[in-house]
Amino acid sequence: MKNIIAFLAIVIVIGCKQQEKKQIQYFKKYNETTEISEQQNHDNDRMKFKLLQSKYLDMNEVFAPFYEDLQQFSEEKYNSLQPLIIEQNIPSIQQSIQNGKLSYEQLTLFYLYRIRKFESDSSKYLNAIIHLNPNVIAEAKQKDQELKKQKVSKESVFGMPILLKDNINTKNMPTTAGALALANNSTDDAFITKRLKENGALILGKVNLSEWAYYFCSGCPLGYSAVGGQTLNPYGRKVFETGGSSAGSSVATATNYAVATIGTETAGSITSPSSQNSVVGLKPTIGLLSRSGIVPISSTLDTPGPMTKSVIDNYILLKALLGKDTSDQKSFTLTETEKEFKTIDLKDKKFGIFTDLLNDSIYQKTINTIKEAGATIIEITPEQASLQGFLTLLNIDMKHDLPAYLTNKNITEKTVEDIVAFNEKDSLLRAPYGQQLFEGIVKDTTSSKEFEKIKMNLKKAGISYFDVLKNQQLDAILSINNYHSAYSAVAEYPNLTIPMGYKDNGEPINLTFIGLPKTEFKLLSIGLAFEQLTKVRKLPKGYE
Repeated sequence: MKNIIAFLAIVIVIGCKQQEKKQIQYFKKYNETTEISEQQNHDNDRMKFKLLQSKYLDMNEVFAPFYEDLQQFSEEKYNSLQPLIIEQNIPSIQQSIQNGKLSYEQLTLFYLYRIRKFESDSSKYLNAIIHLNPNVIAEAKQKDQELKKQKVSKESVFGMPILLKDNINTKNMPTTAGALALANNSTDDAFITKRLKENGALILGKVNLSEWAYYFCSGCPLGYSAVGGQTLNPYGRKVFETGGSSAGSSVATATNYAVATIGTETAGSITSPSSQNSVVGLKPTIGLLSRSGIVPISSTLDTPGPMTKSVIDNYILLKALLGKDTSDQKSFTLTETEKEFKTIDLKDKKFGIFTDLLNDSIYQKTINTIKEAGATIIEITPEQASLQGFLTLLNIDMKHDLPAYLTNKNITEKTVEDIVAFNEKDSLLRAPYGQQLFEGIVKDTTSSKEFEKIKMNLKKAGISYFDVLKNQQLDAILSINNYHSAYSAVAEYPNLTIPMGYKDNGEPINLTFIGLPKTEFKLLSIGLAFEQLTKVRKLPKGYE
């Protein structure tokens, strides 16, 4: 009898310990009053945050599906895998897997562990993550099994964990665009999500963004959403802006939370955050990548694009995303010649540079480096072109495109006006910085005839601004960050932005290559030569 009692006591103790283990809360809310108060001294009004932590997400619930697997993944294991993963490109990671040093399951667990490690730390979190794919570990194990039966190219997204901006549809995770009105938005996969899966990629989860892709509030912080909270820049946490709207995509890439991410852009939403977080971002020609299944701003200007740590990864991800989508009227395919990606020498290239940007010392130094590599440099001073009507274009497109997206969705609110009314019911939670741009959309009464004229004039203005590309037969125009994104947007020209250095205060700065339509792969070839010449990107301090 005593033995039975002793045995039962042991069972109870073990059970209690197991229960206690299951109840570990890695993510804990804390009082951020002091931080918010100190933030009001920032010299940038957009950095005077009203809140940091999400009032909606419980990251313990987000991580619940991985609890047991991560319990078996130690800090020692994490540290041992770091050299194989951190800052490594896709070919290198694939080589390690093919050599048996790493598996797709270990790679996935590494990223989940790393995300939890930093996002659960009140002094390190970046609020980059909104959702995680609950099936991703099982899917990674399946990729390991498939690898035994097939040969995988080192330049493949097969088995690579990818994070998507949370305005891109996924069928087993909500697609919120950062808005509480879409908190339960259940969808099928977007066209580009399907393309990634068809090419073997693992969808690791969804990342934070500027709510409604930063066409919601006026003058509000970049990278804020009611669902995800305030995204922070790892190179200067609460010091530097994240850029927007693909804030979570750039931050997650910079911090090595995944192999790569996908962002979206209407005008600067890939180039801006990529530049602010020292990553490679490609905003392609409108229509090269499908927009179907992506929460829209503008069917005229929207596009998804890859955001990566290196040019080679950008190329690999772009290839995986390509595909003609019959449901996207702007969708097109490239010829085999247009898809050529090769090692080139900059001495054969001819670039236009903006005269007025030469007062930036990093830009000037970078241009000198390119010139020393043998490239021909032409100084340009384009005539200013009017972008009058740009906001009207976005207003009228979104007024029609968002309801079209919401058709047949399990969402009560079906129009911009409905969403404005929804947010007014609890503005402190749903729209703490206001919703001025949404209110402007509701008030905009531009006629269809006027709208078409505005679109035509804007496109002409953008193309004329970059006339020198054709007239001087330039390979690209070199800009800084997203300085000329509005002109590129209305011209529908591609941009490739690549790290070119860091300011004295540590803030990243990028060189942006602007090209003619359908020249993405040419820009990537040029970008690879530039990246190999300069090699400036570095991991943010504290996130090694």
